[in-house]
Amino acid sequence: MKVLAVNGSPRKEGNTHKMIMKVFEALEKEGVETELVQVGGKIIRGCLSCYKCIERKDRRCATGNDMFNELFEKMLAADGIILASPTYFADITPELKAVIDRAGFVSRVNGQLFRHKAGAAVISLRRGGGIHAYDSINHLYQICQMFIVGSTYWNLGFGGRIGDEVSDDKEGMENMADLGKSMAFLLDKLNS
Repeated sequence: MKVLAVNGSPRKEGNTHKMIMKVFEALEKEGVETELVQVGGKIIRGCLSCYKCIERKDRRCATGNDMFNELFEKMLAADGIILASPTYFADITPELKAVIDRAGFVSRVNGQLFRHKAGAAVISLRRGGGIHAYDSINHLYQICQMFIVGSTYWNLGFGGRIGDEVSDDKEGMENMADLGKSMAFLLDKLNS
């Protein structure tokens, strides 16, 4: 079993990354393989609404001059997907939104390729807007017929600007550990 996490934060070692690593720690203890892909800070284009994916049905996006198609292959190969983002004006980063729009569309027009995969949203935030960002990710999972993995609370971690670490949010980090255990449990049930 494998879980892929996509980090939408441009800060490679920031709060969102720390939260993902806490989830990974719990997953790896349960024998689940993990992989992290960094999209924050990289060029990944939004959907052009060209509908070539509908015409071709080749499990690819026609926009081929960025990292999307390589990432999409990794998403298809994974049993579980974690999409993670800091909160930007009460939503996710533009890079992660581009991934969601294109992945959701290509998955759906090719026969619901994400159907029955496990998905979890992970959101870091300073003060507010986290629930809307959390919902933005979960909308992809719902429309793609995925199973959403929850935890003991919404998958949010409070940190802030540089120097104000999410690691200090004890409840948030405990929630990330529980999220990893819950995802491992669901993957085991789905694969048995």
